[in-house]
Amino acid sequence: MDIDFVVTWVDMNDPKWQQDFAKYSGKIDNTKNEVTEARFRDNGLLKFWFRGIEKFAPWVRNIHFVTCGQKPAWLNAEHPKLKLVNHTDYIPNQFLPCFNSSLIEIYLHKIPGLAEHFVYFNDDFFIINHLKEERFFTDGIPNDIASFRMNLGLSLWTKCLKNNIEIINKRFDKKEVLKRDHDKWFNPKYGSKARLTRLLQPYDKFITLRTPHNAQPYTKTTYQEVWDYAGSELTEMSKNRFRSPRDYTQELFRTWQICQSNFVPYNTYDDTKMFPLVLRSAQAIKAIREQSYKLVCVNDSEYIRNYDKTLNDVRLAFESILPEKSGFEK
Repeated sequence: MDIDFVVTWVDMNDPKWQQDFAKYSGKIDNTKNEVTEARFRDNGLLKFWFRGIEKFAPWVRNIHFVTCGQKPAWLNAEHPKLKLVNHTDYIPNQFLPCFNSSLIEIYLHKIPGLAEHFVYFNDDFFIINHLKEERFFTDGIPNDIASFRMNLGLSLWTKCLKNNIEIINKRFDKKEVLKRDHDKWFNPKYGSKARLTRLLQPYDKFITLRTPHNAQPYTKTTYQEVWDYAGSELTEMSKNRFRSPRDYTQELFRTWQICQSNFVPYNTYDDTKMFPLVLRSAQAIKAIREQSYKLVCVNDSEYIRNYDKTLNDVRLAFESILPEKSGFEK
């Protein structure tokens, strides 16, 4: 089975990007979630993303590197597994340029040459230990955790998650899904993560599912099914060049995949971990050095104190486990 990786990246120091950004937004504003510096800056860790794949997941077929036409100066564009993807290659032109990560993600299935089975990464999701294909897919079916989480809808992101669930509840009957897939939704692998699912079993509507912020397996078929059902809503959302509380997100496709029974129960939290550097930089550095997980998210924030020192310490941690240049570097 061919499995591709997809990763999105942006360089806010690119003059062309700055020109487009200024035309549609005006300026970076660290008080507004959708246009903060942390959302667009390159923190210098991308080469470790590639090193981790070459060392720990060499079985990947192709890597689709998605940008608005940008490329790091050090990147070896001639690597046989590397496919440079411009937003213009797969997003309808009338919605470009865009600065909305959710918009960039809802069209992923349109990437030319993308495998039916793919794993989507943000550029802050890193592989730090050996992975097999079976970590993401079992007999061609995505591995995932089906369990609910609380969502008060207070932030822009959680409002978008609520938008996703509105479509899910129109399409799927929760009681039928849980009855059909009882053993998947109440799988012992989930441990305490299934507590809210059990509590809300009598409730007749879906609420937001847990959203592990890390590498996510998908099939292109799932994406196409969602577009066939909710194409008008997704097209309308595509007008939002910046993140908006009216957006839908990739979690719509993930939740659809689960509700279609197109998943194998897997407790994603067993071997993945998100580390917000604003709160847990020391824990992130320790986890990287000790390779405590298979995958980690090193999450940036405009509120990180001593930013340069923190990022340098994180780089040194990656250097300790991935010291050699990969074939993706010149």
